[in-house]
Amino acid sequence: MLLSAPAIAVSSIPRRKVIHSRSHWTEFETTRLIRGSSNLRFIIRSVSKEGNTSVESDVPFPSDYIDLLKQAKKATELALKDGKQLMEIEFPTAGLESVPGDGEGGNEMTDSMQLIREFCDILVTPEKARQTRIFFPEANEVKFARQVFEGASFKLDYLTKPSFFEDFGFSEKVKMADRVKPDDELFLVGYPYFNVNEMIVVEELYKEAVVNTTRKLIIFNGELDRIRSGYYPSFFYPKLAALTKTLLPMMETIYYIHNFKGRNGGTLFRCYPGPWRVLRKVGNKYVCVHQQETMPSLKEVALDILPAA
Repeated sequence: MLLSAPAIAVSSIPRRKVIHSRSHWTEFETTRLIRGSSNLRFIIRSVSKEGNTSVESDVPFPSDYIDLLKQAKKATELALKDGKQLMEIEFPTAGLESVPGDGEGGNEMTDSMQLIREFCDILVTPEKARQTRIFFPEANEVKFARQVFEGASFKLDYLTKPSFFEDFGFSEKVKMADRVKPDDELFLVGYPYFNVNEMIVVEELYKEAVVNTTRKLIIFNGELDRIRSGYYPSFFYPKLAALTKTLLPMMETIYYIHNFKGRNGGTLFRCYPGPWRVLRKVGNKYVCVHQQETMPSLKEVALDILPAA
């Protein structure tokens, strides 16, 4: 069974409120719609950014988190088969229709931790568990993670170690090359976005322990759209902004859900190796209104694609 029964777990992790509470997931049906014709038919066809090309996609929007994890597992397996080394998985944890900020930050992190456990359980075979190292943002979180991962053989690790000067943006330096072991094969980094230094350390991990090796690295709910969109001004965060030219171009986003609310609401969805699709909910069904082979910016989806759909 992938998802455990509703439970509450409280951690003493400082600064990050960790309370896990799983609610009942609502199931949605998925359908496909043709646009660009006076008659609407239930097949998928949309205009590609690169041209008027129709591409079929058999992956529907997930009905619940169990379905989501199965889709993400399949996407990961296909990406690994294709030799991808740096991958991103991103989706909301406060509900399949939620947006960043809908859930309390600590709860979202705790939900991500639980989902990471469930994802790794179905992705990694038992004999490969000890070759899988799971990184959490801070050393203190590993203590709580040991409860969530009780009985599993995965190696639990951390990116940063809090220090007395953490309030000023400083944390104890952890040299990533010293944290990995020769038999490590897969790294999974969970939600490295609370502190701006965390993604910088992820890049260090990639450069020092993945490049020129056969290892793979997956970033799980890292909220990388903050970096892509320029949320962090380059003047104040030059190292973080530089990731848009160094780390992010090397990354394959293999599973992704981002919701847009409001009058022109919708969802940007991708399941590797399929195209990027913009979906809109009509009644209790999701319909595809646009698709393309490359990732559109969130601004493009919100201001151009959805209003024109």
